[in-house]
Amino acid sequence: MAEKYINIQNLSVSEILYTFINDEVLPETEIDRSNFWSGFDKAVHELAITNKKLIKIRERIQIDIDRWHLDNKDKKFNQKNYQKFLKEINYLKEDQGNFKIITKNVDDEISKIAGPQLVVPIMNSRYVLNAANARWMSLYDSLYGTDVIESEESASERYDPERGLEVIRFTKKFLDNHFSLSNMSWKDVTEIKVDKNNLNLIYGNKITNLKDEEKFIGFRGDLKKPSAVILKNNNLHIEIIINPNAFSAKSDAAGISDIILESAITTICDHEDSVAAVDAKDKVIGYRNWLGLMKGNLVARFEKNGKKLIRKLNPDRKFKLKNGNESKLHGRSLLLNRNVGHLMTNPAILLKDGSEIPEGIMDAFITSLCSLHDFQTCKNSKKNSIYIVKPKMHGPDETSFTNEIFNKVEDVLGLKKNTIKCGIMDEERRTSANLKECIRSLKERVFFINTGFLDRTGDEMHSSMEAGPMIKKGDMKSSTWINAYENNNVDIGLECGFSGVAQIGKGMWAMPDKMADMVNQKIVHLEAGANCAWVPSPTAAALHALHYHKISVFKKHHELKKRKKTPLSDLLTIPVVNNPKWNIEEINKEISNSAQTILGYVVRWIDQGIGCSKVPDLNNIGLMEDRATLRISSQHIANWLHHGVCSRKHVLEIMKKMAKVVDKQNEGDKNYQNMSPQYDKSIAFKTACELIFQGKSQPSGYTEPLLHLNRLIKKN
Repeated sequence: MAEKYINIQNLSVSEILYTFINDEVLPETEIDRSNFWSGFDKAVHELAITNKKLIKIRERIQIDIDRWHLDNKDKKFNQKNYQKFLKEINYLKEDQGNFKIITKNVDDEISKIAGPQLVVPIMNSRYVLNAANARWMSLYDSLYGTDVIESEESASERYDPERGLEVIRFTKKFLDNHFSLSNMSWKDVTEIKVDKNNLNLIYGNKITNLKDEEKFIGFRGDLKKPSAVILKNNNLHIEIIINPNAFSAKSDAAGISDIILESAITTICDHEDSVAAVDAKDKVIGYRNWLGLMKGNLVARFEKNGKKLIRKLNPDRKFKLKNGNESKLHGRSLLLNRNVGHLMTNPAILLKDGSEIPEGIMDAFITSLCSLHDFQTCKNSKKNSIYIVKPKMHGPDETSFTNEIFNKVEDVLGLKKNTIKCGIMDEERRTSANLKECIRSLKERVFFINTGFLDRTGDEMHSSMEAGPMIKKGDMKSSTWINAYENNNVDIGLECGFSGVAQIGKGMWAMPDKMADMVNQKIVHLEAGANCAWVPSPTAAALHALHYHKISVFKKHHELKKRKKTPLSDLLTIPVVNNPKWNIEEINKEISNSAQTILGYVVRWIDQGIGCSKVPDLNNIGLMEDRATLRISSQHIANWLHHGVCSRKHVLEIMKKMAKVVDKQNEGDKNYQNMSPQYDKSIAFKTACELIFQGKSQPSGYTEPLLHLNRLIKKN
């Protein structure tokens, strides 16, 4: 169906978006409708000019880099000459000296609390509410329902008493490790009382207390029979729930029925890589969910196991301080908003020349406008700040442009300067190499820097496409550049004063079913200096929270400040193989692995509009896939094609073979449409092939242009 547009000022606005803004967003904001549209119109047309220029600069720089590699392909790579060249084309910027960020009015969840960070697609209201409510999660449920606890009945729907006992043993060890008692173990406790501002733990005739009594914060219920006690370690709270009558407390001498962990401290509500939003209808779904979060009235109605359920935002958690005074804890994650980057445009609004609006500019205005409702409810930010995570910026010129966008938004909406805070996704090589100057351009707004291995690897391969065939994807994680990238991000953040002010983040755990592995491995993110790291589910947030009780990240920051800084030459070491000697089996395995993940993701994106999903790999292990995983896989095959490691015919044969595998993996999905055997009639299969065969010519190797184009074709 053709889009209906309303003409307002010099803009043509999709009717569905125009009505949403006028009827749902602007009311109760005290912003006059005509003033908003006139200010928005003027600002958008000014900003769009700069936006287009910056995209042209990206194209020019890529052409220059390609030409340099072609001109020097018969010479031994010279790092010194390479860096000189990158400075000449304005890719590398000069260091302007030391400074500290001066971001003000940052919520404690950003500045003082280290903990897990969820990323959730904004278009799914149920998932969004689950994520927002994941601030508080049951440790019992998170252990019992995952492979962290091993037992013969792990796959059974029937309750396994031995598994339940293992959960209790695990939690007692957790309490002993982080809330240790003076002369007994938590497993010996038979009664819990509060007396004279102290927590009394009783075993027979013995009474003991916490070794560190400052960790006891408060309680619920009666002093002699509290229903819960609240403890705090490393600025994270836990609640010990006491209910001897509960089924889960039958095997616990103290009547403890659960331990509730403060888990997802912050949540990124994502309008970008994890959604498929290609037109006004899609965008309004996301904007409306964000508006509901800011108003505090978002509701999701759904059916599960034959029952009709309603989900809404959790209230704050009331309790009594140990002195008896009433208090409360924030009941929900602090919600951040990831806008799209500078590249994409969207047909939801057309400019006066008929071109589509840059989507990132539209996101900035509309998500901020929705956020004004939070200033009245205070359901989210206690400091009246708006938190926007900005992805896929290339270098300081583009971070400066983001600052300019936010300045314009604040002017139009009548906000104080720097009300909008900016998170910098460090996922493009030009940003990594100039991170300090990127931060400088946003030093009054920046609240977050984050590394993203997948997008960063995709950009690494595309930027150096002409340098030679890239190493295998699995070898990237041990390459020189990736280690330099991860360390440099933390080092620069600490040098610029992030500790205690802003977040330094690390990337996603991609295997939501492999929680035992996550518990064993993801602590490395804290050891590396991350005061937040991404997790794929509320359960994963609860289990990852255990790591933040083990390590004080802010103490770790003091240690890391002393280490030797990463040389730029390591960051710019290109991961190519000069004379690849892979046999055909190795090549087939590598291409098949990438092809299967590409197809498994693209078929859901194009046919069903699913922007993030758990896609089984060739070993049927579910992996969280989004556009970042698609970018790395498509760019890797495109690189091998370009350098003759494989042929187009070879890749197409593998794509058809893997399409059959993906079709088989999805045979239980009633909404799924097979790609095989009529490959030429499948828009999804066609798109997946285009991402590879046109991969070299795609801007920065991004997948969005082809995905959006073909999703629109599918929808129409």
